[in-house]
Amino acid sequence: MNTPLITPELVSLDADLGSTKTEVITAVARIIAAAGRADADGLAHDALDRESTSPTGMPGGFAIPHCRSTAVSQPSLGFARLPTAVDFNGPDGPADLVFMLAAREGGGADHMKLLTKLARALVKPEFVEQLRQAPDARTVVNLIGNVVEPKEQTASTTARPTPPDTINRADDTIHIVAITACPTGIAHTYMAADYLTAAGKKMGVDVKVEPQGSTATEPLSAADIETADAVIFATDVGVKGRDRFTGKPVIESGVKRAVNEPEKMLSEAVAASKDPHAHRVTASYSGQQESGQAESHLGWGKRIQQALMTGVSYMIPFVAAGGLLIALGFLFGGYEIAKNGMDIALHNTFSNLPTPTAHALGGSAIMTYIGAVLFAVGQGAFSFLLPALAGYIGFGLADRPGIAPGFVAGAVAGVTGAGFIGAIIGGLLGGLVAYGFTRLNPPRWLRGLMPVVIIPLVGSLIAGGLMYVVLGRPLAALTNGLNSWLGGMNSASAIILGAILGLMMCSDLGGPINKAAYLFATTNLAVTNVGSLKVMAAVMAAGMVPPLAMALSTTLRPKLYRPAERENGTAAWLLGASFISEGAIPFAAADPLRVIPSMMVGGAITGAVSMALGAASKAPHGGIFVFFAIDRVWAFILAILIGALVAALLVTTLKASARRKAAASA
Repeated sequence: MNTPLITPELVSLDADLGSTKTEVITAVARIIAAAGRADADGLAHDALDRESTSPTGMPGGFAIPHCRSTAVSQPSLGFARLPTAVDFNGPDGPADLVFMLAAREGGGADHMKLLTKLARALVKPEFVEQLRQAPDARTVVNLIGNVVEPKEQTASTTARPTPPDTINRADDTIHIVAITACPTGIAHTYMAADYLTAAGKKMGVDVKVEPQGSTATEPLSAADIETADAVIFATDVGVKGRDRFTGKPVIESGVKRAVNEPEKMLSEAVAASKDPHAHRVTASYSGQQESGQAESHLGWGKRIQQALMTGVSYMIPFVAAGGLLIALGFLFGGYEIAKNGMDIALHNTFSNLPTPTAHALGGSAIMTYIGAVLFAVGQGAFSFLLPALAGYIGFGLADRPGIAPGFVAGAVAGVTGAGFIGAIIGGLLGGLVAYGFTRLNPPRWLRGLMPVVIIPLVGSLIAGGLMYVVLGRPLAALTNGLNSWLGGMNSASAIILGAILGLMMCSDLGGPINKAAYLFATTNLAVTNVGSLKVMAAVMAAGMVPPLAMALSTTLRPKLYRPAERENGTAAWLLGASFISEGAIPFAAADPLRVIPSMMVGGAITGAVSMALGAASKAPHGGIFVFFAIDRVWAFILAILIGALVAALLVTTLKASARRKAAASA
């Protein structure tokens, strides 16, 4: 390496850097920035953002805040020995040693290897104690340099020092294999691997670990997996190659549990290896868990929430494709195409054109036919909305075994008129039934039939049967009542509803609350129900506000934002115009207490104004680019402009005020 990872100027010994982890991380980021290796504000923001997802306090009184950041120009390690320990949410108390691992976004693997070597060295108590006793910065640099950049080393250290063919595999030895992985793939991934390995040596258990981190890692061999008595998945992200472990007893958790409780996890794995009823990895679980969370440590409330979000996420492409095709059908064939479009698409051709509709583009027969085909294809895509929602809710709960029962329940919800409420309930029923079957341990001769015959058959029968016999009619009545209410809203109730939906659309920018508002609008969208069209317009308009507001704010006061944020602001113009609320996420993540409330105010105003002025959208997505499918498009645009302007002025004012306070206290 041309430039060392750590130099004396990156070391702070026994200086007061603050009493909270936020203050300490910010101070160390400034030390790194003072050496010309990073932008202080950007590095501090990205490190604190990473810290908010999972605290970095470790057993032994040290902390390793770390991140990949565009603010980093040179991969660096900042070190601080604190005179008074600070709480980093470590399992055994505050930390007096702090390591700031600053990696470049998209940087090379060589630097990641150096950082992971340090993380693994910190597992050794003697190394940590040497750092506590170091008399000066140069000694600290030498200690760390000997770990991450040794002068004489011909081969890298791995999590498996002994080749598989030389291990003494006595009959009474328990063999455990493990996967460790954290979101950034830097520190926790490799520390968890070493803690498990060290605990295995202490307990007399043969442990092989595959750290799925940011650097190239030797995968577990087929022989290791074959002879393993049990598996540990200590991950915060999805396990790569999960199918390799099919049939093995498994213990699952987040990656930090392997750091904090390695011996306890191994004890659980050993117990599972001897329990014929222990939970096992099945082929149906490959690639499961959209969230990457460990199954065994999620409560049912959280799991159901994740399943609902999975269903909505997979449903949205059907909504977007179907809705935009229908909107294009209206553009070409006129809105009358909704009445006879399917009949025209089935019975007419280019050589047998239909009678032009009154509002067809150019008044031509060929435009009427093209519009009818577009409308029919869109209707076909839209018909998958409820089955996809329910099917992927089932998938979110039980992985692939939940898909068929969920799809069937969603289809029945459509037939019975139970609507999106029925699809949600049906998807949950199908997923829960399928999940129950995946927890069974059937005889080997029956296992092959479970995912392809028994689970789809029984799950579909239970979920679909309950929808027909018990749930369909009352849920259909509820759905009809909701649609009647949407169609008969008075001006006051419409404005209130618009404000509430606008708040929801801007509260978490693509998260569960945003998705709930969008789901409400799209699943009730019907060209024959004017109220539902107004709701769709209000939701889409409000969802466009956050990116547009942040783009406007970065234009009005660019000095309030870092260069990377100003670049995001430029891109946010197009994202906002396209109805991609997520375009504001970088700003909300950097400053949630000022950005999110400002966006919610703007979104509420936009939703209320849109409903008050009567804007109505027949398209569920597309933003300003589906203007042709929006009634009173002037009202739609005016509502967006008012909300975006209010949100931009509010967030700019709040940021400017915070900047003045920070300057006054400096």
